[in-house]
Amino acid sequence: MLAATFPLRPGKGFQSAMRRDSAASAGVREDAVRRVQATRPRHADLVPIPAGAVQIGDNAGAPDERPPFQFSSPAFLMDRTPVTVAQFAAFVRDTGYKTDAERDGSGGVLDEREGSWIAIKGANWRHPRGPKTPAAKADHPVTQVSWYDANIFCSAYGLRLPTEFEWERAARMGQTPDGHVFRTGDSIERHGRYLLNAWEGTFPLLNTGADGYRATSPVGAFGTAPSGLTDMAGNVWQWTSSWYLPYGVETQKPADGLGERVARGGSFLCSPHFCQGYRASARNHTTPDTALENVGFRCAADPEHTSSLAGRVVEPTMQVANAASQPTTSGGSIR
Repeated sequence: MLAATFPLRPGKGFQSAMRRDSAASAGVREDAVRRVQATRPRHADLVPIPAGAVQIGDNAGAPDERPPFQFSSPAFLMDRTPVTVAQFAAFVRDTGYKTDAERDGSGGVLDEREGSWIAIKGANWRHPRGPKTPAAKADHPVTQVSWYDANIFCSAYGLRLPTEFEWERAARMGQTPDGHVFRTGDSIERHGRYLLNAWEGTFPLLNTGADGYRATSPVGAFGTAPSGLTDMAGNVWQWTSSWYLPYGVETQKPADGLGERVARGGSFLCSPHFCQGYRASARNHTTPDTALENVGFRCAADPEHTSSLAGRVVEPTMQVANAASQPTTSGGSIR
């Protein structure tokens, strides 16, 4: 049985130590989106993702990935990599922004001895595991950012978070350099080479770091997929704009405007024997004010509404140009 939610969702003890979301705070955040504006362009690449039909979900996956359905995606742009620590630092220097973890004084870290999330004082995007641990490296994905932080960052550059269906569309165009798309039960190792940054060993007691990393890895460390994107499997979960709702419901958000947001992609805490969250169809979710050591994000944009601050739009690769016509399969993968 897949336990896709554990690596992201904190337990009750963790939540009691963190600020809880409310309608009032949500309103304050909407105002922050309007107030926080970047003045300098990002040093980032945006990859064109062509329009096309794609299967969302997987009958062999967790219950919240069912039933699979066809989604017609319009063309959009997506960050080539997750937002890095260096890119986030530039944003902070430009705007003076403080993250939720900085304001609240703590961030979520997995206690590997207990197998549970704990709130560590002083853990934030600069020191994801706490002030007495090494600083985050510039070329790694930024973490300890809440959904609100991610949304504000993207908005400051005239961008937005991708929807979870856009994210899956992009993932199904290939998650590894050879175009492999992870499905339930797939090995993360091939010919003695690991395909992504995940947990090796006995989760959560022993992480051997056999893939070269026990925490985050530099963006792109495991290569570029045919889509032109990196880190679409493992390394860090990535926030999307979508509310966590069952597939097939007509509503697009909870009636009270509160709830949980979806993250995609898996992380270095996902084990092949426990989580498999790095599969293209895997969903995860938590409250939007939560900040954790294994959650980051990337931005997206509509091609016709791209700000001069957004970054550089790269030319699509041949694989991307041909990907719009790729067929779907009932097993939940696209080859």
